[in-house]
Amino acid sequence: MPAAPTASPAGTGARIGIDVGGTFTDFVLALPGDPRGLLHHKEPSTPGDPARAVADGIAAVLGRAGLRAGDLASITHGTTIGLNAIIQRRGARIALVVTEGYRDILEIGRSRMPSSFDLHAAKEEPLVPRDRIVEIPARLGPDGRPVRTPTDAELARVAEELAATGAEAAAVLVLHGHTDPEFEAEVTRRLGALLPELPLTSSAAIWPEVREFERALVTCLNVYIQPLMRQYFDRLEALLDGLGVTAPVYIAASNGGSLSLRSAADRPIETVLSGPAAGVTAATRLGRAAGISRLVTFDMGGTSSDIAVAVDGEPEFATHTTIGGLPLILPVVAVSAIGAGGGSVVRADEHGVLKVGPESAGAAPGPVAYGRGGTRPTVTDCYLHTGVIDPATFLGGRMTLDAPAAARALGEVAEGLGFGSGGTGTGADGAADGALRVATAGMAVELQKTLAGRGLDPAEFTLVPFGGAGPTHAAVLAEEVGIREIVVPPTAATFCALGAVGADLRRDFARSLRRELDATTVGALRDILAGLEARARAWLAGQGPASGTPVLTLAADMSYAGQAYELRVPLPSSPAETLELTALREAFHQEHERLYGFRDAGAAVRLGTARLAISSAGPEIVPAAVPVTGNPAPPVPSGRRDVLLAGRRVSAEVHRREALSPGQTLTGPAVVEQDDTTVLVPAGWTAGVDPLGNLRLTYA
Repeated sequence: MPAAPTASPAGTGARIGIDVGGTFTDFVLALPGDPRGLLHHKEPSTPGDPARAVADGIAAVLGRAGLRAGDLASITHGTTIGLNAIIQRRGARIALVVTEGYRDILEIGRSRMPSSFDLHAAKEEPLVPRDRIVEIPARLGPDGRPVRTPTDAELARVAEELAATGAEAAAVLVLHGHTDPEFEAEVTRRLGALLPELPLTSSAAIWPEVREFERALVTCLNVYIQPLMRQYFDRLEALLDGLGVTAPVYIAASNGGSLSLRSAADRPIETVLSGPAAGVTAATRLGRAAGISRLVTFDMGGTSSDIAVAVDGEPEFATHTTIGGLPLILPVVAVSAIGAGGGSVVRADEHGVLKVGPESAGAAPGPVAYGRGGTRPTVTDCYLHTGVIDPATFLGGRMTLDAPAAARALGEVAEGLGFGSGGTGTGADGAADGALRVATAGMAVELQKTLAGRGLDPAEFTLVPFGGAGPTHAAVLAEEVGIREIVVPPTAATFCALGAVGADLRRDFARSLRRELDATTVGALRDILAGLEARARAWLAGQGPASGTPVLTLAADMSYAGQAYELRVPLPSSPAETLELTALREAFHQEHERLYGFRDAGAAVRLGTARLAISSAGPEIVPAAVPVTGNPAPPVPSGRRDVLLAGRRVSAEVHRREALSPGQTLTGPAVVEQDDTTVLVPAGWTAGVDPLGNLRLTYA
């Protein structure tokens, strides 16, 4: 990989944010000091060579701006390549070296079935099969003292067995390795000296947190996707070099921040949720600017729909999530998948039941209306058939959709449902309307479950939709769950790319203690936090040019003795040396009381994991306020068309978004078109433009 990036000699300071999706790759070009502010672009994704769409899109957006490649100051890139590799199980052939007696660690896991009451449920297949797991006589005790250190002869035997697996890379896990990461690192170094061609990764170097199964798995996941990600980064660099790009390239991270290309190549597991996290970052910035304290993001792209919650300008983080059916213990923005995307396939199953997704048509062949060989209708085809999407103005007229083909495909689905045939009659209407209702119902159930699990009332939240299909589906979903306000940003379809272009540099660090909280433990906590801070500052210094002062955020996982899981308790961000026993106890009691309504002041408190995050502020991307002039006249529609809503055809006004001014309002049913998305305003809703250019929908 290349050396850490250095400052670009660029003269304009232009920055590009990129989000690679299943159907389109999105770009946002930020132009500091330029009255145009932001330029947006969508490029069809190239699944066979994702870097090609990135390079083509950069060239296109630079051409629109009249800039050269050398004018760029930075590129920040979100990607789902690693995530897709995990979901589709197409990563590298890897092995695992684990302490003797723990060969079945991935097979046993947490001994939980995915569905306790489903007699046909199958357990997720282990990422590493048992015949590629090798035992090693190395072990630490819970206190960090060595229990077993392998001899040279034993290491030679392990190396021989490991080589026989034919693995391309391997992870190394020593029991209790988190208590002394250097012990596990030394074992890995000794073993690596015997197998110089085989990349080995120590689990404690990736994430030194307690719980052996999860630590083993996160390390295996990192090793599993690393060759694929490095191959992609190398290809991307070659294409960017061909364009003459010299600016540093950063990769958006799952925690809402970003990291250098070198860091991403070493730790690709930190990027698997980068695209959705970047969108949440952009939404929280919008919320702060627009005065929205409680919001739910709704990202509906080509393949799936995701939601996240933000309160008081801060997104919710999770330290445990699931990807591809496998647990991930790294801190990530808490994004939950809730349903279908615009490319999700609509079909009648063998029992004549209407299904939407989870299979997606992707970018190739895509929806039937794209005319690229697709034969199965999608959610996008449904919106086209209902009249919400105009086939002539899709993507600002850059792409003409084939409405008759979509109608014929929906008619075939209708036959399977018993609605009757007919590509233009009630059969296709019923299939399209039914598919949208099914998709909405599934999303609503998942959204309500997510909010209810946090004790949150949907009526208190504002929905912020983005992605190409988010604004189109937002009002229908909001009605279903009881949300009464929607804020559609001006650049909704490229919102994740907007989040990437302004992302902070950020990385999280952790180290587990697992001790009762007393004066001795507080001393150990101070030492660990000091060590994490030194590592964090060294990491940041190696990330290339960074703006702003580094910000440290401290936290600790704590619990009452006997509790199985800890609460994450924020700690003062002042120097760790100032932490005191009484203050730590009280901080935990307060957090426990806030969440569960009680405290047990007499109970022993346990300290689990110390956490530290370091960040450095990225460029501030603030949309310019749109001047409000007097009392604007009612907006003049550009036309009208029939739209199928709630099972019947109605006449809806059609407005161009750029023609709407702050202060103007319109009432549904209406459709607001812009070059990269369409906003549906059903009957009962009103829509107006605020001073920041956001379209605000309110349910009467």
